[in-house]
Amino acid sequence: MTKLTVEGYGTFDVPDGKRLVLAIEEDAKVDVMHACGGNARCTTCRVEFIEGEPSKMTVAENAALEARGLTGVRLSCQVLCDQEMTVRAISRLEGTGRPDPGGTPAETITPTPEWL
Repeated sequence: MTKLTVEGYGTFDVPDGKRLVLAIEEDAKVDVMHACGGNARCTTCRVEFIEGEPSKMTVAENAALEARGLTGVRLSCQVLCDQEMTVRAISRLEGTGRPDPGGTPAETITPTPEWL
């Protein structure tokens, strides 16, 4: 188990290797967005790392962030909980007017990760 702290929500034990987007949604009970279903296409699952930002990144995450000119954020659908981390969930369903956060992401990172 690893410790995940979500600012404003608390600290949670999550299984090692769980996708961050699922840990935020299922363990921390935060209404994090994932409009594309966790496939690194929409960037709605973005988070800010306060502590413990992973050093590795998928090619898909890097491409999506670069295409939108986003800096200082990460895509929670492309991050694994494999170390203690503290995040700020900045892209939430609340206030969007959307009926749901998007399709439930798969348990494994999609597309198949290629690490930078």
